[in-house]
Amino acid sequence: MHLIKGYLFIAAFVLAGLAGGCRPAEQVSDTHQGGGMALQINAESENQKHLTAAEESAGWKLLFDGKTSTGWRGVGKNAFPAGGWKIENGELIILKTNSGDARKGGDIVTTEQFADFELTLEAKLTPGANSGLKYFVTEQKGSALGLEFQILDDDQHPDAKMGKNGNRTIGSLYDLIPAQNKQAKPIGEWNQIRLVAKNKHVEHWLNGTKVVEYERGSPEFRQLVAESKYKKYKNFGEAAQGPILLQDHSDEVHYRNIKIRPL
Repeated sequence: MHLIKGYLFIAAFVLAGLAGGCRPAEQVSDTHQGGGMALQINAESENQKHLTAAEESAGWKLLFDGKTSTGWRGVGKNAFPAGGWKIENGELIILKTNSGDARKGGDIVTTEQFADFELTLEAKLTPGANSGLKYFVTEQKGSALGLEFQILDDDQHPDAKMGKNGNRTIGSLYDLIPAQNKQAKPIGEWNQIRLVAKNKHVEHWLNGTKVVEYERGSPEFRQLVAESKYKKYKNFGEAAQGPILLQDHSDEVHYRNIKIRPL
């Protein structure tokens, strides 16, 4: 009789766990240490993406593994920022900070440089947020210049109303060429971003639509630069190669599934 009661107790315990008491192992957290800093991460995530065999065969590589800051560093630094960014649920997240806040992490760049390439990522904005994806970046005394795929809340951020003809809105080549025929996702939803650069030809794609197209170094491009905030920088945007940069404007912005392939 005692043996039967023991079996019944074990069965009831197992059923209770299956009914909702037990949590899967992927919710256990660990910490990544790197460059004198620590990032709190989840061991597994449903947002964590891996390259398919077809993507690997086509030359794609992950710029962000969804778990660590490997392959990224702060602008003008050798290590990833000690604050201002976090990794969670397979996302690389800029934290919201106040102006002058010492916790601001600042912009980050890839440790690798790229020339001809195709890059894709997903970006999710919070209300009023501003960020940007820069490419062909050159670093100068702790700052970084580069061509920028604007990532912005057009409705709530004042920068959308500045510049010329909407050339500071989401998808635009910042301060140079406005995005055309764009369909940005509502704030809080993921935008699909694609950037193609080959033989001086550059394309911006937003949610499956090509919104900007131009030739680096062309007379038309140089005229646009001469009429922009970048006019004082010699040969702006014409570097042969450079790292990829994600911009910290002290607003919360989420990135994931960042990958690139050489062309």
